[in-house]
Formats: sequence, C-alpha cells, structure tokens
Amino acid sequence: MFDQSFITNAINRSAENSSDRRNFLRAAGVAGFGVGAAMLATGGPALAAEAAAVPAAAPSDASILNFALNLEYLEAEFYLRATTGRGLPDNLTTGTGTRGGVTGGRMVHFKTGIIKKYADEIAADEKAHVAFLRSALGSVAVSRPAINLDASFTAAAQAAGLIKPGQKFDVYANEANFLFGAFIFEDVGVTAYKGAAPLITNKTFLEAAAGLLAVEAYHAGVIRSTLYALGIALPSVYSTAQAISDVRDAVDGPTDLDQGIGNASKANLVPTDANGLAYSRSAAQVLNITYLNAAPVRSGGFFPAGVNGVINMSGANG
Repeated sequence: MFDQSFITNAINRSAENSSDRRNFLRAAGVAGFGVGAAMLATGGPALAAEAAAVPAAAPSDASILNFALNLEYLEAEFYLRATTGRGLPDNLTTGTGTRGGVTGGRMVHFKTGIIKKYADEIAADEKAHVAFLRSALGSVAVSRPAINLDASFTAAAQAAGLIKPGQKFDVYANEANFLFGAFIFEDVGVTAYKGAAPLITNKTFLEAAAGLLAVEAYHAGVIRSTLYALGIALPSVYSTAQAISDVRDAVDGPTDLDQGIGNASKANLVPTDANGLAYSRSAAQVLNITYLNAAPVRSGGFFPAGVNGVINMSGANG
C-alpha cells in the first residue's frame, strides 16, 4: 500500500501531537499495557529529533493511516449498501478534507443464503475497520471522499471486455455481479497491506497493519472460493475473473503479478509468487486501480474527486 520512497522513515516518527498518538494506542488496544505506556513515555524527544532529520515532503504516520482509511471507506460503502441498502452512518464519515457523497449502491437480492451470510460478515468487518482507523487517527482523520459505485464498475467492466461501449454493468443486480465487484477490491486490499509490512518498524503500527491484512486476506479467500464454486455450474465465471485480474495488471505496472481464480481443471484460490508468498503493491499502484487509470492522476474511477489526504497520486504505469 505504501511506497518505499516515502515510508521508510515515516513509521519511526510522528507529526501528530501526543493526543493523536494516544488515540492510536487506545484504538489498537495497548494503551493500558506496559508497551503502550513505554512508547508514550519515551517517544517525545526521540521522535522530534527523527522528524527534524526527515525531509519535509515525507508524510506523517497519520498521512499513511489516512490513506488506508480512504480505502476502507470504499469497501465499507460497497458492502454495506449491498447488504443493508444503506451506507456508513454520518458520524463515521466526517473529518478533515472535503466530505463527499456516494453515487450508486443498493441492496442485492441474494438468492443463496450462504453468500448473503458471507456478505453480511464482511460488511460488518469493513465498517469496524473504518471505526478503528478513525479512532486511531482522532482529530486528524480524513472524511469520506466522494465515492462512485455506479459508473466506475461500468468503466471497469468495459475495460475488461465484459460489456460493450454504451452498456451498463450493475454490480448490485445479482449475487454473481456482486461477487465480481468484491473480487475487484479484496485482492487489492491484501497486496496493499502486504506492501507496507516490511517497512513498518513501530511494533504497535505493525500489529495493527498485520491484523488488517489478515482480515482482508480472509475476505479475499472467501470471495475467490465462492466465485470458484460458482464457476463449476457456470464456467464463464473463470474467464470473467481472469479478465478483471488482467485489467488490474494493465493499470498497476508492467510486472504481471495479478492472478485470476483458475479454471475448471485447476483452482487458484490463493494467489502467490514462486515462494508461496502474497505479492505487494505500492500506494501509487493501488490508486492506479481505484482511479482506473495507468497514468499519474489524482482522481477518477471509484474516487471521482480523488482521495483525502496527502497520499493521493497514482503512478506512471502507462
């Protein structure tokens, strides 16, 4: 999720005030333990010295967490609208930056009970992620940016060759379309948090990021497995998932990393590299996908006005 060029020093310092740091530790569940108290007691002078040595352009810890919050807003709005017909409550959408509305989204008429249960659980998790990050960030949390859950899916489907120009892809029309929409997001979330892992040295932040990564990986596994099972009766599911994977690969850079779910003869439920490890994406690559653009831009796709916060530009992958 985070480019090495701006995060190497970011985790080890903090541009937030002590209150913001306490908010994070409290939300992470360690403020009442010795490790949290030790960090708060010893962080001030050392962090100030480190911050002075870091270039002014490097983002603070809060900027990094706010980037993650933008993505969690998107996932929460997608799942909540599919399962409840409503998005996040207003008190979970305010903050710094321009608060945007959500275009599109409605309740999916699930025909399969187990898929509805999966969707309900994931929706609750994503809402909890938003609440956790907002609590961690306190007064510096960004507000929900403008989100498009309508034209963006149509644009993605057209880019994947699933529909023709002028046609519409309604991700909420049925449970199969919903699963394809979920497939777009979940793999991106896993690779995003994975990209941050080797760069985080603050153990409190690392534990929180690891917890988020684990949950996103569980979600991705559920979505990939459910789609694969659906493909047994409807083989076109496999080629559709591969087409979505190819679009992600096309916009996030020249390296062929993204993977579909397999085919009728062989499953690929856990996308890994040759070592059996999940692969990584930078923040810029994640924005290439969510902006649906291989060029360096600051808005588009699912975020028509861009994301809130200082980490907001996609990469030059055209």
